[in-house]
Amino acid sequence: MNKPLVVETGPNPTAAVIWLHGLGASGHDFEPIVPHLQLPQDLAVRFLFPHAPSRPVTINGGYVMPAWYDILAMDFERKIDQQQIQQSSDGIAALIQSQIAQGIDSRRIIVMGFSQGGAVAYHCALQFPQPLAGVMGLSTYFATHTTVEPNGANADIPVAIFHGTHDDVVPEAMGIAARRQLSDKGLQPTYVSYPMAHEVCLEEIRDISSQLQQWLAPAR
Repeated sequence: MNKPLVVETGPNPTAAVIWLHGLGASGHDFEPIVPHLQLPQDLAVRFLFPHAPSRPVTINGGYVMPAWYDILAMDFERKIDQQQIQQSSDGIAALIQSQIAQGIDSRRIIVMGFSQGGAVAYHCALQFPQPLAGVMGLSTYFATHTTVEPNGANADIPVAIFHGTHDDVVPEAMGIAARRQLSDKGLQPTYVSYPMAHEVCLEEIRDISSQLQQWLAPAR
């Protein structure tokens, strides 16, 4: 995996957020949102925006583009390359470990992702061997719900789901299904929808900020 883009909101960060982009994008996709989160000055966060490798994507006629995994069919379940999503998940897990090695407590690390990146975020966070602060899914789906179970460390990991009601790429029904699938595994995901397409809106950015602050509230 290429070196991620890093943005820090203050000196000596005590928390980290690993934010995965969607199909065909790059780590620069969500970089401009960080200032709009308007995080408090006493919450120094290191944002890491990794870049997916370029690979042929079957549903796009084999065209090579940044992709966390190949999508083989656009049915409701999204037939995907299971080996590739595991490889991407392993890369994100290595990023998490690098933050722990730099002194950030795993319980102050959040994994989040948009669309395809969100599927990797779920896959990685639920299996990570140390407890995480939370996982956030934006306009995404739980691609590996039939094969992935929360391990002991993250058996009760906080989950927040955000989705657009007019999403024609990942229909909202897939986000609702993810909420059910995660609930079936004993988790308690929150779910918020917005009148938007396959995108991010200002109201959602405010909600993401609130969620980050809730999960990463500085110790008093």
